Amino acid sequence: MPKNTLRSSVLVLASLALAGTATANDIYGPFPVTLKGYTGDKTNTVSYSGQVARNVLHDSLKKLAGQGDGGANAAELEAQMMKYFAGSDEDLPIIAPVSKGDFKIKQTTVNQISKGKNISGKFYDGAMPAWPGNMTGKQVVEHMIKMAAKSNKGYDAENGMDWGQLISKYTMGAMNYNQAVDNYLDEKLGADNKPNNKPYSDGAAYTGKEHSWDEAFGYWGAPAHAMAMDANQAYNVAKMKDLTTADANLDGVIDLKSEYVFGPAYYAAGADKSGKTSYMPTMFKAFLDGRKLITSANGEALTDAQRAQLKGYASVIEENWEKVLAEATFKYAGSVYKDITKISQAADDEAKAKAYRDYVKHWGELKGFAMALQSGKNNLGSTAVKLNQLIGYGPVTLNNTYVTGVDADGNFIRDRRRTWSDYRLQMLQTQKLLADTIGVKARANDATGDLAALADKLNEQTTAETD
Repeated sequence: MPKNTLRSSVLVLASLALAGTATANDIYGPFPVTLKGYTGDKTNTVSYSGQVARNVLHDSLKKLAGQGDGGANAAELEAQMMKYFAGSDEDLPIIAPVSKGDFKIKQTTVNQISKGKNISGKFYDGAMPAWPGNMTGKQVVEHMIKMAAKSNKGYDAENGMDWGQLISKYTMGAMNYNQAVDNYLDEKLGADNKPNNKPYSDGAAYTGKEHSWDEAFGYWGAPAHAMAMDANQAYNVAKMKDLTTADANLDGVIDLKSEYVFGPAYYAAGADKSGKTSYMPTMFKAFLDGRKLITSANGEALTDAQRAQLKGYASVIEENWEKVLAEATFKYAGSVYKDITKISQAADDEAKAKAYRDYVKHWGELKGFAMALQSGKNNLGSTAVKLNQLIGYGPVTLNNTYVTGVDADGNFIRDRRRTWSDYRLQMLQTQKLLADTIGVKARANDATGDLAALADKLNEQTTAETD
């Protein structure tokens, strides 16, 4: 059994043992004040509004990426996008999500959720070899923002880039996933890092461990009453189609702090709709059980045994979160595979342009999630190398060229060619790689059944050409 598959099997068993079964009555909070000596008026210690604000900054940044006019407004748009990425002294308006029909959103500005927040300060800044130019993780998204600002509605047909999708899916890994699994559920679980017998910060009502755990939950993006929803309902709340399910307190509006479904949780629900996975309830129950454990310490420092149990819950969350990202990568590899067929079979130029636009969108989602996978705590090693080789820096474009690098000014270089047939095969190989190494189960758009036949066909063509 491959090492990664063995690791996956062990942690799946751990998830069943630790997380148990979630029910509709399981709600994340409120939890009482346990901090010794606290004299304030707070009665609920659950707090992750900063993470909600960053999820809103992410959604707004994605929306802005599609507002370029081909160059005339590039400087203005880039400056605006950077406010949502790097932060601003202004009380920025929420660009997404905003009220839609009877689905009313309570907050209209970011500061109504939490003040002084940004994405850049919480962004993965290690090496990101999946993108050309030897950039750090943060430099990659800054490059994407610059290119999005110069584009026409976020679309670069020449290089095959959909900037809204690339920025969004990558950020779900490089901010949300990275901060949760490589910080709050890792470093901050250390005995001397944010201990449970001290406030998280001066004047806070919550302990170090209470707030650290809550912040990780906030990055996941699930509502406090997520277990009152099935997978389809959670998916529809994120699509702003189910006010009744989302509105837990029945006040007629959706409080983004506790009632909305943001990106990572949305993709967990999306996979669970298959009936083959239970990422949402498994992760929610692990988060909830971990928080209950911390609260049960009653403001005392956690024992080694308690921290070991807490690390077990964290492992369940990390393992399932990685799988959610892998499921999304798998899904969009299948979408790209299907899109190539549609492009080749298009009846006219209009149909071909539409199929190509879908292909670029799906490739952006594929690439963004593949990069997100490489932003966590785990070193994916050869799996990441193979993933990057198969997907490439850019998709095969209409003239069969693809991005191979960037020049000194950050412009893309396309100096090689690849056939559509070869790239279709690489999408199937991408799906097989993810299935073999990370063990995806939902497997949306699974086309691996075509792998052997397509490989044989390409081999026969190559043989015929060289005879």
